[in-house]
Amino acid sequence: MTQVPIHVIGGGLAGCEAAWAAARAGVPVVLHEMRPGRGTEAHQTGALAELVCSNSLRSDDAEASAVGLLHAEMRAAGSLIMASADATAVPAGGALAVDRERFAAAVTEAISAEPLIEVVHEEVAGLPPEDWRQVIVATGPLTSPALAEAVGALTGEESLAFFDAIAPIVYKDSIDFDIAWMQSRYDKEGPAGDSAAYVNCPMNEAQYEAFVDALLSAETTEFKDWEVDTPYFEGCLPIEVMAARGRKTLAFGPMKPVGLTDPRTGGRAFAVVQLRQDNALGTLYNMVGFQTKMKHGEQTRILRTIPGLANARFARLGGIHRNTFLNSPRLLDGEMRLVAEPRLRFAGQITGVEGYVESAAMGLLAGRFAAAEALSAKSPPPPLTTAHGALLNHITGGHIPGRDAGTRTFQPMNANFGLFPEPTDRNAKGRPLKGRDRRAAYCRRAIGDFNAWLKGAGVPEAAE
Repeated sequence: MTQVPIHVIGGGLAGCEAAWAAARAGVPVVLHEMRPGRGTEAHQTGALAELVCSNSLRSDDAEASAVGLLHAEMRAAGSLIMASADATAVPAGGALAVDRERFAAAVTEAISAEPLIEVVHEEVAGLPPEDWRQVIVATGPLTSPALAEAVGALTGEESLAFFDAIAPIVYKDSIDFDIAWMQSRYDKEGPAGDSAAYVNCPMNEAQYEAFVDALLSAETTEFKDWEVDTPYFEGCLPIEVMAARGRKTLAFGPMKPVGLTDPRTGGRAFAVVQLRQDNALGTLYNMVGFQTKMKHGEQTRILRTIPGLANARFARLGGIHRNTFLNSPRLLDGEMRLVAEPRLRFAGQITGVEGYVESAAMGLLAGRFAAAEALSAKSPPPPLTTAHGALLNHITGGHIPGRDAGTRTFQPMNANFGLFPEPTDRNAKGRPLKGRDRRAAYCRRAIGDFNAWLKGAGVPEAAE
């Protein structure tokens, strides 16, 4: 490497995407990953881009979904994460889900084969050395304590945090298909095909009420004293927490029966537990929306009361871990640099985006910004009308009226159309669009604006 390299700390989705984006622009990268030498509370392997909480990258609909739009923008920008996901997709209805092990292997292989990327398996304890002129910190929500404390000392602020939960995984051959059946909601096919991608376990009203009672009385993991005031992320609540918010919360949430017909009755069940394929072999299925902090013994007891899962065997039980994120609107500038020390950029979930795709997208932007700076090129941020621009605007505080006031309530956010400027399109009667037409207008505008931004973004096109 003759050019000064960009150092990327963290080999998760954001770090790999950042390293890939910078290297494909012609800038050398050193990617630092502490695993497998030092593990985390959630990871199980030393592979790059290991998926922890779920194998789903959520909706792939680029005409009606903000995250599906983000998929499309990332593909247009040459995303490694999206290419690897597309190559390892498994059936999941309208969602893009992957085989975890094959996905991580695909990313690891691509990074290892890229001549401009050097992978170093070591922990970066504390602030990076002064002679690292450009650093992207993409250590995710499970940042090592030494680095987190160093950043806190540098900024004069404590990190914010929230709890994130993991859903159980079931062996398919232990599911009773005399009760359960295969179907996607509304028989919708997804990127991997198959309109019958999900396992569905039906409940009548009495079974549902008994299940809620069991959740409400279940023994759960106790928090440490210093964790008791840590909030949950609203988009990933444990099922027992949802149940405590109201007896019908689950029936209108992850267990809603809409778009599903029980072949035994020809009608709709009162509630349905869905499981989504977790590996390419189709032997493992993830319980959709069933994140939990119940103790393991309670999980097996209560989850086996679900019709169709009486004899379920679990490849992994659910769990909970504490995630860390920065007060980014106060700490980062518009190119994700730390105001207190601009040689440090941050990317991924630690910046305050939530979700695998959103984290990778912020890695993509950080890599492009860093590459442009290394090449002495100008790289404007993507327009606010794009999914990337809307998320960047969220974490850098541009959406908050009264910047300082807003930073006190900053919370992680998934991609959603509420972060975008309103579309100006009108229907034939001159009225604002509604429903799917409105979402399609967001997406049309975003794709056009994002492609235009790519052409003038100041980063060389990736070499083949």
